[in-house]
Amino acid sequence: MIAKLWAAGIALALAMPAAGDGPPLPFANGDAKQGAPLASKDCVACHARRFDGDADRIYLRADRKVRTPAQLATQISYCNTELGTGYFPDEEEHVAAFLNQQYYHFK
Repeated sequence: MIAKLWAAGIALALAMPAAGDGPPLPFANGDAKQGAPLASKDCVACHARRFDGDADRIYLRADRKVRTPAQLATQISYCNTELGTGYFPDEEEHVAAFLNQQYYHFK
């Protein structure tokens, strides 16, 4: 339980924009290029099992649960814990940056 709360706190911190001029970008410290292989390695297999082999459907469905950058960060942290992938917080942010670039387009 404590690990999940800690992970959720880290996820929210990662989703918070950095201070500075102009509109803040979600996952500004994330690198989508580094997140792509992580997502391909661990996320795709799990999502494909849940959606009849179509892993992308989780991101494209009309009733998707993730609607904000904070929710995306929290979901990635949850999946990291549940799958036991052992991603560090910066790796979670890389995955978030990749998923945001590919599917969510949060600004």
